[in-house]
Amino acid sequence: MDLNKTPAKVQSERACLCVLCGLPASGKSTLAQAVKTLTGQQHWRSSVISYDNLIPDYAFHSKTVEGFEDTVQRETKWRLYRQAILQCVEHILQNPQALELPPTTCYINSFAWRQCVYAVRATEGSNTHQTPLILLLDDNFYYRSMRYEVYQLARKYSIGFCQVYLHCPAESCIDRNQRRPQALPNEVIIAMAQRMEPPNPEKNPWEQSSISLDTKDGFTDKALQKLKELISIALDNPLSPVQDNTEQKVADRLICANSVVHKSDQACRHRVSQAMQKARENKMSPDHMRSLAAELNNSKTTFLQNLRKQVLRDLPNTPRETIDGESVAKRALDVFDQDTKEIMARFLLN
Repeated sequence: MDLNKTPAKVQSERACLCVLCGLPASGKSTLAQAVKTLTGQQHWRSSVISYDNLIPDYAFHSKTVEGFEDTVQRETKWRLYRQAILQCVEHILQNPQALELPPTTCYINSFAWRQCVYAVRATEGSNTHQTPLILLLDDNFYYRSMRYEVYQLARKYSIGFCQVYLHCPAESCIDRNQRRPQALPNEVIIAMAQRMEPPNPEKNPWEQSSISLDTKDGFTDKALQKLKELISIALDNPLSPVQDNTEQKVADRLICANSVVHKSDQACRHRVSQAMQKARENKMSPDHMRSLAAELNNSKTTFLQNLRKQVLRDLPNTPRETIDGESVAKRALDVFDQDTKEIMARFLLN
């Protein structure tokens, strides 16, 4: 989806895209429903765009071979699903009365989509342009680049944009998650906590309209009132479609960093696969295979996080600046190769 292309239909009603980001079990869905009730009291139309509900269950699972999780195909599909949801959101902005999914997003859960649309459809005889529209996007959004795509969409249609970061310690999220019927593995939450990039308004001008809520002990009326004021301000201050150099520089740096990390990620997965194959050839026990896979994947995660930070730090502050991503990734992979060899040597010795 080209978020910079001029929309076919200009959004003329007051609207706001509100991003709810945070770890799994940090309280995003609970807050979303509370805000939905609050907006109803304000006579605002609102809908919760839950990524978990819109994306089919099978997209969250992947095959395992002797304890080694092959997530390449799953993560590729996951990115496609995220893009499809943004297309669905744009579909609502273009025509809140439309029930059917866009043709290119047929694999999104159609029932969940209809629930989103029903929530924002105008009642008979009402004037939609006099009733603000609030779309609450409920997902982890742990990378800043994920949230920036939503910002671009809001700017494309000249509507409001705001972010709410639900700050909750990983330990508390793990404890809540374990009480859920379908709990996520603890390591998923721990890994996401390591990757989390909270909004940083001081460093990123486009994140100015953001607040952080401490959700360890739940929500207070004061927190909900603070969020209501944030949405009101965003509604009254729609984004301009004009893009300044600062925002373009941020976007270019994110694109460049993501490209380098993506290339490195693919190469790292190949290295890990080779290491696991070598372990199988050495007839390593299943328990040691699982431990080896976990340690290699943790090493890969830490390596990619550090690489992303390094690329963002070292990029020149020049608009539209580019670097040779393949060369950077190749040099960085020497470090990962060394770490992989040390881990393998230790396990084979044992």
